[in-house]
Amino acid sequence: MANKRILLIEPGYRNKYPPIGLMKIAAYHGPYGKRDNVKFIKGEQEKSVLRTNWDRIYVTSLFSFEWREISKSIDFALEVANGNATKVFVGGIAASLMHDQFVMEPRWRGIRFIKGLLSDAPAKALHLDDFEEELYSEDVDGTPIEDLVPDYSILDQIKDQYVYPVNDAYFTYASRGCVRKCHFCGVPKLEGGQRDARPITDVVKAIDERYGPKRDLMLMDNNVVASANYRSIIAEIRDLGFVPGAKLARPGRVPVQRRVDFNQGVDARILCKDKMYLQEMSTICIKPLRIAFDHIGVRKPYETSIRMAHDVGLHDLSNYMLYNFHDTPTDLYQRMRLNIDLNEELGIRIFSFPMRFQPTDQKDRTHVGDHWNKYFLRSMQIILQATHGIVSGSPDFFKEAFGDSPDDYENLLLRPQHFLFNRHWYQYHGGRGEFEDYQHQFQRLKDSDRRELVALLSSSVPSTYTGLIGKAESSAVNRILSYYVPLSDEVERDIWDKMKNIKTAAEKISIPEDERVEDAGLTENV
Repeated sequence: MANKRILLIEPGYRNKYPPIGLMKIAAYHGPYGKRDNVKFIKGEQEKSVLRTNWDRIYVTSLFSFEWREISKSIDFALEVANGNATKVFVGGIAASLMHDQFVMEPRWRGIRFIKGLLSDAPAKALHLDDFEEELYSEDVDGTPIEDLVPDYSILDQIKDQYVYPVNDAYFTYASRGCVRKCHFCGVPKLEGGQRDARPITDVVKAIDERYGPKRDLMLMDNNVVASANYRSIIAEIRDLGFVPGAKLARPGRVPVQRRVDFNQGVDARILCKDKMYLQEMSTICIKPLRIAFDHIGVRKPYETSIRMAHDVGLHDLSNYMLYNFHDTPTDLYQRMRLNIDLNEELGIRIFSFPMRFQPTDQKDRTHVGDHWNKYFLRSMQIILQATHGIVSGSPDFFKEAFGDSPDDYENLLLRPQHFLFNRHWYQYHGGRGEFEDYQHQFQRLKDSDRRELVALLSSSVPSTYTGLIGKAESSAVNRILSYYVPLSDEVERDIWDKMKNIKTAAEKISIPEDERVEDAGLTENV
């Protein structure tokens, strides 16, 4: 039954890692599996696929807020299938976490939306109907697709269209699931409880044999330090050659430094209990060590873990900082500031990535936490655009970006957003007079005025701010509202042209693109 035509579609969103799920499906259908003809596309631009009669079409999904892009790909898949929904299968993170919303969409009736991992035999995992004699419906005892070695060859099919920032790596797991049940996280629903995965060595050796050696070891574990076999996992990584200073030498190419990355981060609440965890980490070429700092309540174990990491020689550190959940802006500021203080005290450099919380079943990025507001969230995005999504570096640069205190930070969040976007122009150059006038007006606002100002700005979009003037109950708010009206495109361009000729101090952030956060949403309109 070989030589069937199989189409794999990844929606056209930007993402950091290749679609491992589709790579495993390609392994099931490809030369090491059913020997079908597998085609991989990204987005809906490759119209040539409309001319082929495909036997099956798979669509993957990532974050729920990419609903629009995912929807476009599902609609395209139906078009490719000439309306035959039974040929279309949709899976992945969003399809699992928002399963009911996908199933209930009338235009997608008949499509199979797969929830969770493909960890059963293929026919069962894909919900194939043997009575209808569907393709491979008899495969009730085969190796689960989840356990297959990813097919890297499909990435070559789109290399002229899209290159994943992380690509020269072994993508695998040492463990699945998590011992935690954090309310902001989709892992418990996707993967369930903590358990060990198949040996890393088996996956690495198979990839070497089929596709050649890879530079890095990218482990997608959610909480590896919670594994009962943690020491054995680290020992296996060492045995594979991923030790400090390790390099990969390939014929005709310059040797390259290798690294291990537990890309989902590790748990400070476990790390701080025993120095063994970090001592073990120091025996592999981990870069960076990512430690989650999701709320101020874990400050003590987080700080202890950072100090212990420093003691064992781990100085390439990074973390994710969730905000817009149950935290306040002050909470986020204190966490960011702690890293700056630790950098200065210990002589290390922690790269922090603030991550805006979105519910795992929401179709866009519009969620506003109880202690945040729409205006503050837009301001935070603008600040992060200027810092490339990273909180790092010297105290001086941090203070300029985020302020010298929680109060300073909240004042920045409430500042007119073109003052943030063109900060140097307004603070030090041609716009200084206007900025000083604004500061004078702002300092006269009472707490009640500030609350009214935030409410008004959050109730509108920037293009309608002109209509807010005169609508406030407070005369002080009405006077200051004129500063919030966005600049015209012409004025904006004029500022940029003038700033091109002015040298400004800028922090050089030497962090590779493949270490940046993939879903920060920094390029979206604010």
